Amino acid sequence: MEATASLNSIPMSVRKMRLVVDLIRGKRVGEALGILEYSKQEAAIWLKKNLLSAVANWEYKNDGLESADEYDLYVSEAFADAGAQIKRFRPAPHGRAHRIRKHSCHVTIKVSNKIALPSEGVAKTESETVQA
Repeated sequence: MEATASLNSIPMSVRKMRLVVDLIRGKRVGEALGILEYSKQEAAIWLKKNLLSAVANWEYKNDGLESADEYDLYVSEAFADAGAQIKRFRPAPHGRAHRIRKHSCHVTIKVSNKIALPSEGVAKTESETVQA
């Protein structure tokens, strides 16, 4: 089972966000939270919030009966896309104007469990998990 969380219109460029997103993709949730906790980039604050939301969504999908710690959750997908740009102008010499583009981005994180839930029935083997 997987759960998704997304944040839209984060006031940061996609390029800066992707540097941190690449660090947590494929990692276990506990390890990813540790990376984000000690990262110096501002993007880590936004990603930590989004990752915790994805874990909470996973627990909610299981009616709150299952704890995320028991089922070895990992970040199955994480990506950042470009959002809208806010365009501003600043005065320049000789009566001209220079355009300033303020970038934003959208981030989506999906978490999945490696250990099968009792409701899923058949347990995945390690090789099936790696191929999926």
